[in-house]
Amino acid sequence: MMYSQQKIKITNKTSSHYLFQAKKILNEYDLCDYCIGRLFAKKMGLSSHLHLGEKIKNLLHFKSKKSCYICKDILSNLNAVVNRIQEKSSEYEFSTFVIGAILKPSVIDRDDLIRSKFKLQGIDSVKTAITQQMAKKFAKKTKTKIDFLYPDLTFTFNFKNDSCELQARTLIMAGRYIKKIRGLPQKQTPCINCKGRGCLACNYHGISKFTSIEGKISKLLFEKFNGTQTKISWIGGEDKNSLVLGNGRPFFVKLLNPKKRKYKLEKKFVDNEIEIHNLKIIPKIPKEPIHFTSSIELSIFTKKKLNSKDLTSLKSLVKTPIVIYEKPNKRNQKSIYHVKFKKTSSKSFLFWITVDGGLPIKRFVEGNNIQPNIAQLISHKCECKKFDFHKINLVNSNLSSI
Repeated sequence: MMYSQQKIKITNKTSSHYLFQAKKILNEYDLCDYCIGRLFAKKMGLSSHLHLGEKIKNLLHFKSKKSCYICKDILSNLNAVVNRIQEKSSEYEFSTFVIGAILKPSVIDRDDLIRSKFKLQGIDSVKTAITQQMAKKFAKKTKTKIDFLYPDLTFTFNFKNDSCELQARTLIMAGRYIKKIRGLPQKQTPCINCKGRGCLACNYHGISKFTSIEGKISKLLFEKFNGTQTKISWIGGEDKNSLVLGNGRPFFVKLLNPKKRKYKLEKKFVDNEIEIHNLKIIPKIPKEPIHFTSSIELSIFTKKKLNSKDLTSLKSLVKTPIVIYEKPNKRNQKSIYHVKFKKTSSKSFLFWITVDGGLPIKRFVEGNNIQPNIAQLISHKCECKKFDFHKINLVNSNLSSI
């Protein structure tokens, strides 16, 4: 029921009791219409504190002469506060919000005193009343909705120092990238001035250059959504000099404090070095481990000449678990699902594998704490000059669309 249509009647015996209580309170304390109405609205099954307060004062012929004992007229002067909040949000796109408040302890103490002294239970606190009124006024002015669970914007108005803080809900996205050139690292070096925390020198991005996969993804999102920082979760990684081809490498990214939320993402973003495709907004990053397989092409060189039979032993890798020894008493295990090889010279060959994600490729080739390994199987000292990714598949069925 809208407040303007709400008919407030104080005629029955119970309501007369509340009126008698209100008179006792107002005889001792000067309260605003909001606060005196708040003390009895829930008990009377009413929602408008203001209208009930006005009705009570009219029936008691009471006129306030001082500022409200509890809220010091904060509730009567919220329009200016709401205007401040609206001004703070003027650069942001949003459809939902929530508002919080920080009050002086003395306001809370006075409210507690009244409720305790007159044995008033089960009523809204003054802080709740203030935040509710701010939210209702702000929703009406901006034609947006209150959302306590996943608001686009979260405001906190501090009545102690008359300031307003705003936090935009993080945008979470998933996508894939294709890396078309060698020499481009996956991760970006943090800003040397702030070590990645964000400062004026790096425009609060935490990175000052965009010379990596991370940098290029971040730059795109900063331009489209006007956020401050990105936090990227990689599905595997590659060497600086590796290529990522085929369907590309999946990734998740959190964009902090975005000012825009409604940008329609194209299916593909292309520049001379990378392609970003299948980029879309998702509700959350999966918490469970993400299993994936990689199809990789390795270029391997040996110290000694290869004969025609040296490479045949590599076929056994399909049936053999690959054990990776990381630290004392810690080991990891991967599986290889497909192998193919081709001798390219007397001391080199190409090797194609489809393997569980997370296999350290160069260590696997050279035999550094991995059993079995390529050097061991062909009985030659090996070196992996380069390796490129041709396909990366997510095993998790619920992530197949990424």
